[in-house]
This record gives sequence, structure tokens and C-alpha cells, in this order.
Amino acid sequence: MAYWLFKSEPDSYSYADLVRDGTTGWGGVRNYQARNLLRDSIRVGDGVLFYHSNADPAAVVGIAEVVEAGHPDPLAFDPDSHYHDPKSKPEAPTWFQVTIKPVRPIDPPLALARLREIPALVGMELLRKGSRLSVQPVSDAEWKVILDLAGIKATKKSRKG
Repeated sequence: MAYWLFKSEPDSYSYADLVRDGTTGWGGVRNYQARNLLRDSIRVGDGVLFYHSNADPAAVVGIAEVVEAGHPDPLAFDPDSHYHDPKSKPEAPTWFQVTIKPVRPIDPPLALARLREIPALVGMELLRKGSRLSVQPVSDAEWKVILDLAGIKATKKSRKG
């Protein structure tokens, strides 16, 4: 099992939207590095920290789980979508997504400013200067620290959240 952080602007798609929908395809990602993670590395059962970016405050707001591994992003084929890519074809897709489901909210959310105060998270991709990747890896140690900060006991069963 691996762990990830997915960023979303809450006015575009929030953790509450994920809870309401039950599952969602994490599509519309148009960065090749993030695309490669979605296509090649993220697997069913992996844990996801759901992060609200461009929010006040920016924060980890929930835990999700991957329920479907990388598959073509249908938004790339939809000419009415903001994420349409006419060069991407169903038989040779360029863009991929995974499907996630909510596990539990983090309440209160873990604000970015709070995460920056934690020495054990100093190497976390999210906290690196200039880091803008919308899908990023989270180490086992970072995952455990986040769960601890959220008051979630990290047992073998709860490692997903």
C-alpha cells in the first residue's frame, strides 16, 4: 500500500462533494508527472489525503481510498469539457485518472500552517517551496504523522484512514 496527497480547490470539488457523490474519478489532471503517478503508481487500496488548495486556510480535510487504478480520463475525449484534449484518443489515451471514495473527514482540518510546524513533515512534498503538483506521494512516516495529528489511531486496519 502507498499513500498520496490529492489537491483540489474546494469551490471546484470539495471533500463534501466526494462524500455526497460516494466516489469520483480524479480526472482533469494535465501535468505529465502527476499523470504518470495516476497511470503507473497509484493502486487500489492506496490511501489519499484530500487537500483543499486555494482555500482559507489551505488544509488536509479528509482521507480517501483508491477504488479503481489508473484508467483513461474520459474528460480528455469530451469536446464540451474544459479538460478536452483533441490529441488524446480512446485507443491511445494521453491522460489518466483513478477513482477514489471517502473514508473519513479530518475535523478540524489540518491547516498548511500547522503542518509546517511539524519537524517530522519537513521533507513532505506539499511543504517544499514551489511544489505545485496536484497529485503527490506521501511517505509511510508522513501518513502516520498526519493521522496522529488528526487524532486517528494508526492501526494496521486504519492505515488507510
